Amino acid sequence: MRSLEPLDLSMVTGLVVIAAHPDDETLGAGGLIAAALNNALPVTVIIATDGAASEPHESEDQADELRRRRAIEVRSSIRILNPMAEVLLLGLPDGHTQENRDRLRSLLDSHLETLPTGTMAVIPWRGDGHRDHRVVGEVAAEASRAAGLDFIEYPIWMWHWGAPESDAIPWKTMVTLELAEEVQDRKSRAITEFSSQVAPTANRPALLRPDFVEHFQQQVEVFIDSRGSSLEAAYFDALYAKRADPWRLATRWYETRKRSITTASLPLPRYERGLEIGCSIGMLTLDLAPRCDTLLAVDLAAGALDTARLRLREHPHVSFARLDASITFPAGRFDLIVVSEVGYYLSRRDLITLFDSIESHLEPGGTVLLCHWRHPVTDYPLTGDEVHEIMRSTTALSRTVQHEEVDFVLEMYGTDAVSVAEREGLTPE
Repeated sequence: MRSLEPLDLSMVTGLVVIAAHPDDETLGAGGLIAAALNNALPVTVIIATDGAASEPHESEDQADELRRRRAIEVRSSIRILNPMAEVLLLGLPDGHTQENRDRLRSLLDSHLETLPTGTMAVIPWRGDGHRDHRVVGEVAAEASRAAGLDFIEYPIWMWHWGAPESDAIPWKTMVTLELAEEVQDRKSRAITEFSSQVAPTANRPALLRPDFVEHFQQQVEVFIDSRGSSLEAAYFDALYAKRADPWRLATRWYETRKRSITTASLPLPRYERGLEIGCSIGMLTLDLAPRCDTLLAVDLAAGALDTARLRLREHPHVSFARLDASITFPAGRFDLIVVSEVGYYLSRRDLITLFDSIESHLEPGGTVLLCHWRHPVTDYPLTGDEVHEIMRSTTALSRTVQHEEVDFVLEMYGTDAVSVAEREGLTPE
């Protein structure tokens, strides 16, 4: 804990704390909610579900009573933490967040889009290991991005199943908020308001055991903050160590079809000097090779490059290098630069740096190809859609191709807007 960076709130003007169940917000971010009062930051707390699945009930009347009780508990808890905070209870059925995913997105959109610039969302960690936490975290991340809000994530069940050596825990992107003594005291008192969860009854022990609750009574709160961190080489080395083809690029029809669409979209039949950023095991490299006089393919993962070199061994004009192009861009200029399924591994800052380098290393008349998976992935700093939005908003290049499907988006950019038909003289002057 002592080695983690502190949470930076210097640019934050308000907070919206989103929880899957009543009590998650207090356990995971109660100290932050309380500290916001001391720092004059407005806070809204949004609870997605009614919490009625926390214990079995034999009748609807019992379920209604539990819903009512949990609503009272969370309002009382937030009042202790921060009496100025607004509380919104969405009332979705506990345990059925996946079935109500679209409804949740609509409700979050309607609120988040009204929040001012500088508001930060605080959401359930998508890797927490609980279905509702994952779904609410994923939807909250999507809604936050759509509203232009930064977000951080808080773990709950990680404290139950996790271990310091666990590869599933993103320690390098974790930050801490140190709690003042009076804030820590307010949080401890707020937790006790959830008597339905922390107090035993005549028929059962406490649902949240004392040794579990102890994790939330420390002097610090821990958050996952991936806003400024690109994925590192060790992440990919670990993937390829477990499986030579982690995404089954060589066997899935989805991947074969996408590569065919990718190469068919190239506006020129041949390029003098190509660059592929993030070549993985060389499947797309193999399709690009016949279209280039020379082709340089780069990647972070040594294991992937070994496989790619073997696959392209009969193509001497293709060379490989292990490097991070957002840090060390290859020397020279290229008339084809491919960024396929790699942009979302980078932070926004590093991606903008990469796009700037691409633009300065592109030959006049050259082509930049972008292609990315559109569905959110817990580990990735960005989504595929965000990668393409960043390109559109930062580049001076002209977009010449846009292909969009439910699963992926593909775009081409160039130094001019001349179409294939125009280049071949097929269009009227």
